[in-house]
Amino acid sequence: MDLDKFISSVRFNCDVTDARHAGIYSVCGLVMRLRDLYKWERRIPPWQEDAPEKVLEWIGERETLWEDLMEAEFQPLSIAGQRFDAFDAAGVNQFIHPMNLFYGAGYAHSLKPTFFLADIDDGFSVDGRPVQVLGREHARDLLTLPAFSQDGQVVFRTEAGRMFLWDQILYLGSSGRRAFEFAAMKCGLADSDPKTVRRHFDRLWKVQKNLYIRHEIGELDEETFDRDIWQQMLADYPHTAVELLLRTLKDLLADTGEKGTLPYLIRHRDAAGLGLYMAFGNGITRMLTQPLICAFDEFIAKAEWKRIAEASYGVRQAMISRTRQVMDIYAEGRHRKDPSWVRQAIEKEMRQSGLIRK
Repeated sequence: MDLDKFISSVRFNCDVTDARHAGIYSVCGLVMRLRDLYKWERRIPPWQEDAPEKVLEWIGERETLWEDLMEAEFQPLSIAGQRFDAFDAAGVNQFIHPMNLFYGAGYAHSLKPTFFLADIDDGFSVDGRPVQVLGREHARDLLTLPAFSQDGQVVFRTEAGRMFLWDQILYLGSSGRRAFEFAAMKCGLADSDPKTVRRHFDRLWKVQKNLYIRHEIGELDEETFDRDIWQQMLADYPHTAVELLLRTLKDLLADTGEKGTLPYLIRHRDAAGLGLYMAFGNGITRMLTQPLICAFDEFIAKAEWKRIAEASYGVRQAMISRTRQVMDIYAEGRHRKDPSWVRQAIEKEMRQSGLIRK
């Protein structure tokens, strides 16, 4: 096997998907992802910043590359004399696993194709589910994804995960600041100043790594949202408010399920983990978890795990109800043979709930 050629092919496909789909990100979102990609290429830590002119020069070169690849097709991957489609991750991994390599291929937000190649560093089991821990990445695209589930196992990307956590901290909004300060204190940090966080980053990382894995365990165990229906809806309504709702519902169902993040934190009385979990919720997640936010505000002062457990259960029941409503709307739309009706009905419900603007 020509490993260098194989890596080059994966990197080429990473460049092609970025060229085609960079437009799905906001300007700020794209800049953040380009910063991550720049740091990965140069093997520099998440918190290290090069001179702005060097980064801008690299971005210019990357944009020129993308212009040349806008019409390019994904390359098949050649391994030991056999050719594989770029999305045949299972087929590729059968051949490269003995070399302690893992290949990832699939679709992310807005159905952006995503690819990466990394070393396998470790493997263990959590609640009967295998977990692959990956180390150095040889190829990746704009997507900084810490973990995902595939074929009944959890795949954890250490390099991407560390970068993702640093970004979460760096871009933390005011709504999550109090929770993060609480988590930092529980991790033994004197304060949440960036210099302190950077110096003791591994303490936070140890806690957050577990949260990433527990979320994926929860997803594998979750059956409320039929996976086939969920995937079909994502394919039908990419890059819409409907997709955002679908992904948020799936995440919250995973986090509140029996084997998910919140029940795990509650069972183990992991206050630092709870603080980090509460710090990083996005806008729509925070709107859907207001009872949990209120319970956590009380928890900071009283440390009553019973209130957290009650709030987590309440959020779960609300997400189950909302998920069933969404699936019913989708079934009705398919009966009508009117996909646009489904989108309008779901977005109407989201406006009435205050999840999106009227």
